[in-house]
Amino acid sequence: MTPVCEPLAGEVLRFWFGDAVSGVELARARAKVWFSADPAFDAELTRRFGGLPVRARAGELDAWAGAPESALARILVLDQFPRNLFRGTRDAFAFDALAAAAATEAVGRGFDTQLHPLMASFVYLPFEHAESSQLQARAVACFEALQARAPQGLETMFAGFTDYAHRHRVLIERFGRFPHRNAILGRCSTPEEIAHLESGAERFGVPAG
Repeated sequence: MTPVCEPLAGEVLRFWFGDAVSGVELARARAKVWFSADPAFDAELTRRFGGLPVRARAGELDAWAGAPESALARILVLDQFPRNLFRGTRDAFAFDALAAAAATEAVGRGFDTQLHPLMASFVYLPFEHAESSQLQARAVACFEALQARAPQGLETMFAGFTDYAHRHRVLIERFGRFPHRNAILGRCSTPEEIAHLESGAERFGVPAG
């Protein structure tokens, strides 16, 4: 990674990515941390960065939006960090609208194309997490384009990113929202959503209510 002008943003990136962009096996190992529940990782994130999402919501990290890597750090704080900090609670999704806005700004400025593809994937995840058909379409388009940039040896991982984007989009096209979030957000499920959830549908890390 190139030097980041905002020191705290650099700390966020080093914590999140480690050495993942340095090699195929390092990336695969890090992905297991990103995409599974690891209490030790969550605890360390809480200890070091637990207050950052609220600070970002208050506008204290807005200066990070001006450069590719610090903009990515801000997106991580708003999109990924809450999912670790508040795992299993409604607050895990409380910053999603801000994350989507930050991602939209970053993509609009072309920052995603200036980042290592593995890092760029996290710029697009707020689109995939959004309960918006427009942003879901954008997620699919972004991940399909990113797949063409997949580093050698990580083609399967990047194909998986695209597949996940399609699977999220299908749910929004069908229900207009993610049924697996209903219980945790206090929303009533429709009969169709209940049938979907009872069929053993994937919950994308959200615990059953």
